[in-house]
Amino acid sequence: MKGVILAAGTASRLRPLTDAIPKCLLPLGGGTLLGRTLDNLAAAGIRDVVIVTGYLEEQIRRYVRERRPDMRAEFVRNEVYASTNNIYSLWLAREAVRGDGMTLLDSDILFDPAILPAVLGAGAPAALAVKTGLELGDEEIKVEVDAGRRVRTIGKHVPAPRAMGESIGIETFTPEGLAALFLAMERKVVGEGRVDIFYEAAFQDMIDRGSEMLAVDIGRLPAIEIDTIDDFRRAESEVLPLLPESR
Repeated sequence: MKGVILAAGTASRLRPLTDAIPKCLLPLGGGTLLGRTLDNLAAAGIRDVVIVTGYLEEQIRRYVRERRPDMRAEFVRNEVYASTNNIYSLWLAREAVRGDGMTLLDSDILFDPAILPAVLGAGAPAALAVKTGLELGDEEIKVEVDAGRRVRTIGKHVPAPRAMGESIGIETFTPEGLAALFLAMERKVVGEGRVDIFYEAAFQDMIDRGSEMLAVDIGRLPAIEIDTIDDFRRAESEVLPLLPESR
């Protein structure tokens, strides 16, 4: 099992905070988002990581070398990070994880370390963490499931009343699930030339073709995706105090 962290973007909605530093390295409660993600992966037994970089990549490389020399880190650069979306960054990581299992994380999530074991223990070819009990709007990646919590539909377009909750950007794939995902991504990225969409479009493609993806309800475990300055402030004031180290 390898961890894949997508950290290529410019995080323009967080400017001026990200004018000179990548979003994943912004100081947060005595640490950084990337440092906390690496710690959580290591605690879950994952020490092989692939980090897809782009914007200010040398800062990320240096941070990982200095902060976690015990982890086996491979870096993949997205040369066109400014004009592509996260589906393309994930597509670039395919050779680094081929034939293995993968835990996929966006680099902008502050989350409780208990979430990773919950998703890893789902026992399905693919699984994703879903936060429930939220008021959902247009911006959230929403998940609709069947009675067995198998994902039927995923995306911002899912009507809120039909959604189980929000996908927070943490997924796991067995080698079987990963093979199905990369076939779906090949159809999107190569076949359709869609490098400008979210990777959830590939999730939907594989689900539509019969692959199983299980939604894991993380309940009240704290987690937040940080896209805006308001998100960052909420992470500091509302989520950080709830994490185990702060209790």
